[in-house]
Amino acid sequence: MAAKLKRSPLAPEGFPSLPEIGGVSFATAAAGVRYGGRTDVMLARLAPGTAIAGVFTRSATRSSAVLDCQKKIAFHSEAGAAIVVNSGNANAFTGRHGEEALRAITTTVAETLGVPETRVFTSSTGVIGEKLPHERITARLAELRDSLSSGAIEAAARAIMTTDTFAKGAGAEIEIDGQPVRISGIAKGSGMIAPDMATMLVYIFTDAAIEQPILQTLVSALNATTFNCITVDGDTSTSDTLLVAATGASGIRVTEHSMAFMEGLRRVMLDLAQQVVRDGEGATKFVTVSVTGASSDADARTHALSIANSPLVKTAIAGEDPNWGRVVMAVGKSGAPADRDTLAIWFGDIPVARDGWVSPDYREEDAARYMKQPEITIHVDLGLGGGQAMVWTCDLTHGYIDINADYRS
Repeated sequence: MAAKLKRSPLAPEGFPSLPEIGGVSFATAAAGVRYGGRTDVMLARLAPGTAIAGVFTRSATRSSAVLDCQKKIAFHSEAGAAIVVNSGNANAFTGRHGEEALRAITTTVAETLGVPETRVFTSSTGVIGEKLPHERITARLAELRDSLSSGAIEAAARAIMTTDTFAKGAGAEIEIDGQPVRISGIAKGSGMIAPDMATMLVYIFTDAAIEQPILQTLVSALNATTFNCITVDGDTSTSDTLLVAATGASGIRVTEHSMAFMEGLRRVMLDLAQQVVRDGEGATKFVTVSVTGASSDADARTHALSIANSPLVKTAIAGEDPNWGRVVMAVGKSGAPADRDTLAIWFGDIPVARDGWVSPDYREEDAARYMKQPEITIHVDLGLGGGQAMVWTCDLTHGYIDINADYRS
């Protein structure tokens, strides 16, 4: 989008103060990948020995950058590493040119920073199907190298934005054996959000010392209840990438049994995931969908996503209409087991329906008043078992159409 978008009404007050992570530095540049006058390239340099884990889109049309990262992610080296990201162009569905652009970028980054090409990870986000003018990026790499700074993470978050209306960051500082361990992350994402891996573009950094296989196991597990539990519009991107880098600068060794580290990483991942929902294109409501009483956790997730992705549910929320019949519809169409006569629904703490009929305590005016709030919870209990799930979404407004109708103009 060339025009500046109005800041989401669900946005936090400002970019958070994040702990600096030893062993990582950032730089940004305005390369003019698509639009002039805005930063659109981010470079992160990582210290030798950094372990890197990741999860990626499972789209059948994933980009050259995603395929390249997937090949490299399990490779570990004591050499340094780098992440380079551009916005404005996704370098997806661009055939041989996409591969050539990717190789030109990774080769030049490797030469400029003195790291192996197998340790250069790239991401591209923006318009699909247009050639990436990679020479505009490679021409700025020496400048990027010379301006690297450990305190430039906010600028990095801004450089990777597309239709985002605010830069997204989250951090945590935890104690392990009485010593501090720091985690900081950034993300971009606003539309084309229904991840089938992680989401959009997300980069998280920690000074913990952790072996790559352990880090990969933690990231994959935590992804299931954070990034894979959000949806804006039901569309999975070609470019979704989550990378987590552990530099080891703190000297604190983390194992698979380090519950404090796992909880700290989970908080950062969930915070970033929910910020993406709060910046959903055209969003005015942040919606939590909670499903309990399902036959299994998998069934509960199926029902929750059916509700969260329903255009009829989402437009009713946008119109502040407590149309609970649309929730009934979404449960019924999900394909997972449900029983009309055991179903119960709440809007917040307002009982809406139970036992296959409207709740005798339900008052439409109470529900209508509740729907005016900026944050809404829909709770469904299926009455079939112990399965449960929670997902997060936003409403669907005319603003979503306005943004996407002229995305390429």
